[in-house]
Amino acid sequence: MSKQKKSLKKPKRLNKKVYEAELKRLQFELVKWQYWIKEQGLRVVITFDGRDAAGKGGTIKRIMDPLQPRDIRLVALGKPSDREQTQWYFQRYIAHLPAAGEIVLFDRSWYNRATVERVMDFCTDLQYWDFLRDAPNFERLLVNDGIILLKYWLSVDDEEQERRFQERAQNPMRRWKLSPIDIESRDRWVEYSKAKDLMIEHTDIPESRWRQIESNDKRRTRLNVIRDILEAIPYENVIPGVLDLPPRPPRDKHYSRPPRDHQYIIEDSYADK
Repeated sequence: MSKQKKSLKKPKRLNKKVYEAELKRLQFELVKWQYWIKEQGLRVVITFDGRDAAGKGGTIKRIMDPLQPRDIRLVALGKPSDREQTQWYFQRYIAHLPAAGEIVLFDRSWYNRATVERVMDFCTDLQYWDFLRDAPNFERLLVNDGIILLKYWLSVDDEEQERRFQERAQNPMRRWKLSPIDIESRDRWVEYSKAKDLMIEHTDIPESRWRQIESNDKRRTRLNVIRDILEAIPYENVIPGVLDLPPRPPRDKHYSRPPRDHQYIIEDSYADK
């Protein structure tokens, strides 16, 4: 038991105060960055792939938290429908591409075919090799059309992944994150490694390089990804200046609000706290 506990201990994490201060600074830079993208009419696609429990969701959340939700979208596609399975593989991803001034984040992207589907035998050999051939051409089409494409692979080692799996298994508020496929992936670590290495070999092209991030420490991962995004897409500060709000208009003396006891109003359960 002691050996198991030792092997599953948390990696040394970035100091919490340092992390929170830097995250706050970087999130303010993200606000500037989004204003710039909106003003310039840029189209940005950022994909996040990696093993199960690599920290993709938490990283995406820290990116989205300070941003205007109307101009940034998260796409996390589930299992394709019967109809989608008859479409060109990239077709359902194309439907989510951004318009001018928009940012789209993919929590797992079209690279599911080269990793999850390949390892779990959800696609045929022909479909797999067709994907490795077609993905670079698909991405060149996007980039040549003016879309800015950033591809991130979050790398977690087997011990840290197992620690996170055990944490999810024992915490009822996080258990939903542990799917049957996640559990089965524990037995296919080597297969995932081979699939990832072959994917990188075939799809790491000059037009859209794979940006690999070590993710054993979630705090460092989040900061490093945000810094890289900000450096990859140069921006200027175009945040509007302080707004000078005019005085409120006077209340209408001839209008009376309806009685509150005619409406369904939730009581304050914490009034005495």
